[in-house]
Amino acid sequence: MASTIRCDIVSAEEEIFHGEVQMVVATGEMGELGIAPRHAPLITRLKPGQIRLTLANGEEQLFYVSGGILEVQPQVVTVLTDTAIRGGDLDEAVAQKAKEEAERMIANRGEAMEIAEAQAKLAEAMAQLQALERLRKNLKH
Repeated sequence: MASTIRCDIVSAEEEIFHGEVQMVVATGEMGELGIAPRHAPLITRLKPGQIRLTLANGEEQLFYVSGGILEVQPQVVTVLTDTAIRGGDLDEAVAQKAKEEAERMIANRGEAMEIAEAQAKLAEAMAQLQALERLRKNLKH
């Protein structure tokens, strides 16, 4: 059996995942990170995007996170985030509507703060849509 490491994904509302995994792939501020057992200790900020877990049995699970912190310790990988959604629970219609609303706010060129907020909302909506697309591709295989 392949070696594993414990992974915990915790949002402001709940612990959304706790279990043994072979690999954690996340979108850090500097790019995509792959964390396997015996990875060097690390702490980094996450961008809004997906977390891909390869479970101990080889199954892959996807999660969307709104950003946050990823910490790697010798025995555990911890993801702390405001919002975490299981890939299967993402709602494409809601994400698409949020994307369109954010694009409309940017196009209307409101105040600088409104534009910055709209850009952040657009990034989150796009990350959710990308996670949904990845989930669809995995289901086809």
